Amino acid sequence: MSVALRSNRNVVFQCVFHVVWCPKCRRGVLGGRIEERWTQLVREVVEEKGAWLVALDVMPDHVHLLVEVDPQFGVHKLVKAIKRRTSRVLREEFGSLRSRLPTLWTGSYFMASTGGGGSVCLSGRRAAEC
Repeated sequence: MSVALRSNRNVVFQCVFHVVWCPKCRRGVLGGRIEERWTQLVREVVEEKGAWLVALDVMPDHVHLLVEVDPQFGVHKLVKAIKRRTSRVLREEFGSLRSRLPTLWTGSYFMASTGGGGSVCLSGRRAAEC
């Protein structure tokens, strides 16, 4: 995976995040047409928010995203926007989700930053040398 340096008016950045979250009660509801529609909605939100989708993966009971986000916008805002839109639209379009779950997503998520070309420790050396 090669991710380019990005910039806005005053920051040059390379902020790639691995984000994972689950449906409420970790129900295995994400498959088939729901998975296809979820993927389409995620791509729309990521583009609207000015982020970059590196990769995504959908399992029946959780989702993975690898996204690059402008640090001044924040990954938390992107995740909130994706969860909000996908929950609303999917529950409108697929009645089975409304009847099985009070809300589509849990309120939490996992997020980790990923290294772009090798991690560097505080001393400036590569992490393997620290």
